[in-house]
Amino acid sequence: MLDHNEDGVPDAEVARLLARGADGSFDGHFRTLAERLVERQLADAVVVLGWEMNGVTYTHRCAPDPAAWRAYWRRIVTAMRSVPGQHLRFDFAPSRGRDAVPWPSCYPGDAFVDIVGMDAYDQPEGLSFPAQVEEEYGLRAQVEFAARHHKPVSYPEWGLFRNGDDPEYVRGMTDWFRRYRPVYQTLTDYCPHGVWECADHPRAARAYRAAR
Repeated sequence: MLDHNEDGVPDAEVARLLARGADGSFDGHFRTLAERLVERQLADAVVVLGWEMNGVTYTHRCAPDPAAWRAYWRRIVTAMRSVPGQHLRFDFAPSRGRDAVPWPSCYPGDAFVDIVGMDAYDQPEGLSFPAQVEEEYGLRAQVEFAARHHKPVSYPEWGLFRNGDDPEYVRGMTDWFRRYRPVYQTLTDYCPHGVWECADHPRAARAYRAAR
């Protein structure tokens, strides 16, 4: 949603950029993006705008001005949907938990969201999978929020992180997918997250293979 996305842009500048986006300054960029997706036969792509917006990492974060963030999202979706031939779907995907701001405060409205996603890594250290389900703004909160808004769920990013080789987490996530049938889920597969390309996680890899 914004440039210099991991450059430590200060909150005041983020707020200024969000206001510009909300006013339509970047609409042309997103129309061009949609046109190029259509040209490249990607007209039915899922677009994950502003991922992990409830955190502090990205310039596209929500906390400096949630109202402007929501308005900017709506501008982007409106601009991209205006392109002939597109059948894009837009995925609202916070990180699991509260982080810098409660992610529901960033939700831009049902007319502008097709999927309620969540990036859900095995963190913080010592937090079990059941606790990740039940924590404030955790996995259960996501599926219940999606159900209230009549949206399917997704998991654009998930994987191991702070708890090492954790087969219980992998079994928990794969059971969760079977229960809630996400539109898609994507395991981040490099160290310290993965199970195929990271030799540090042999027990988790076996659990993943057994669950497939």
